[in-house]
Amino acid sequence: MLSEGLFYDTLRQGLWIAVVTSVPILTVALVAGLVVGLFQALTSIQEMTLTFVPKLAAIVAVFWISMGFMTQTLVAFFTNTILPLIAGGF
Repeated sequence: MLSEGLFYDTLRQGLWIAVVTSVPILTVALVAGLVVGLFQALTSIQEMTLTFVPKLAAIVAVFWISMGFMTQTLVAFFTNTILPLIAGGF
């Protein structure tokens, strides 16, 4: 039977992996939003697509660049942590 400590440790590791894999995309979204917001404030251009399109393009570019890192991290967590628990090797 799965112990409570092992459950919480696995949950903590899973949440940490979620944070680590989402940080690049969230950081770029924040920076792109700040740059576009500053540009809009300086030029008084209030176009809705000006906010959406650059942020989306930056997010897609960073996702494409960091996809290998994200995949390796998630696969390593699954094979090293989750599969042994499923197989009963805890």
